[in-house]
Amino acid sequence: MRMAAVADRAPPVNYESNMSTDSTHTPVPDQFRDIAPYDDTQFKEKMQAMVKEPGFEHAIRYIMPNVDYDAFVKRLLSIQTQHDFQSGIMHEFLNTLEKLSTDGVTSSGTENIAPDKNYTFITNHRDIVLDASFLNLVMLRNNLPITQVAIGNNLLIYEWITDLVKLNRSFIVKRDVRKLEALDAARQLSAYIHFTITTRHESVWIAQREGRAKDSNDRTQESLMKMLSLGGNEDTKTNLEQINLLPVAICYEFDPNDYLKATEFLRKRRDPEYKKSQRDDLFSMETGLLGYKGRVHFSIGKCINDKLADCPCENRAEAVRTACQLVDSEIHRGYHLFPINYLAYDRLEGTQAFADRYTAEDVAKIDAYLNGQLDKVELTDVTPDEREYMLQMMLTMYANPVRNQIAAQNVMSL
Repeated sequence: MRMAAVADRAPPVNYESNMSTDSTHTPVPDQFRDIAPYDDTQFKEKMQAMVKEPGFEHAIRYIMPNVDYDAFVKRLLSIQTQHDFQSGIMHEFLNTLEKLSTDGVTSSGTENIAPDKNYTFITNHRDIVLDASFLNLVMLRNNLPITQVAIGNNLLIYEWITDLVKLNRSFIVKRDVRKLEALDAARQLSAYIHFTITTRHESVWIAQREGRAKDSNDRTQESLMKMLSLGGNEDTKTNLEQINLLPVAICYEFDPNDYLKATEFLRKRRDPEYKKSQRDDLFSMETGLLGYKGRVHFSIGKCINDKLADCPCENRAEAVRTACQLVDSEIHRGYHLFPINYLAYDRLEGTQAFADRYTAEDVAKIDAYLNGQLDKVELTDVTPDEREYMLQMMLTMYANPVRNQIAAQNVMSL
């Protein structure tokens, strides 16, 4: 499929408006040092160590096969600050990635972002790396401040990956702690998010759930909302209002990992005890970065504070549940759907309800795409029944956003 080079048409970026000035004067307390992004005092040392790692060089050559690596390293080592790394290297990289793997990244709803506020942008989770990265590309193009990014430490397989993400404004979510330490880790993370928004005056991004929704049935995890409410010194609802939860719906026309997710469904069907390895996660990251995504759209909803304030939540559980429902509703109504979503819905439901949303040409292209993805499955001895099962799971991934949008719209019309 042809990939349009739309990045060349991107509006000019005022980089100075994309970074908070207040944050440079607010040091990170020691209690957050192990999870916070690197600051400028650490930048040079960490960059110098990272570029010497063979794994980093391998990753760069994999993503950019024609790179002059020595010249690239020289450029990296000339960078002095995190700001320059973001505005130069990362912005350039994302523009290139957009041209190589998408038919354009678009957005709507940026008017919902108040210039005098900082937010917790909470999104559905489609791609391990690019959900937050493309959101920040949207921010750059609209001269809006970029966000800090939450990333689970289960993905930090090598030390150089930890260095890379912390150089790139990511903070760490501890997911490998023992039960006795889990509450302390949640309190630390929540306090850091509150500190970043209310004291450093920066926004953050976090996914609505741990791990991607493999069937695209996007639901906010109550455990995540409980974690977010731990920071602050007020009641649950007030603590959540302090971090300005702003839902964003992410839609990729095609998910490069759809066949890997279908493969995982089949593996679990064969063996209920099956668990992915770290190498599987790394391959998913690589596939998501470079695989074809078609059109990509970010629909920025409205901050839930007003609706949350109007809800008479009598206890913590009710406040958490209400916040989750408000986030889900904004995301579901905000989906920007594509022909493959409508066709998948009609096929699974046995209807022609959305037949006006796709053409015969669309159907032929989508069928060719789905079969091509299934041909990539590397499992041995896949029976016709198992291939059909994987196809049904892939159709479910593309149909569920339609189902959720219909349900959300029906609730709004009551």
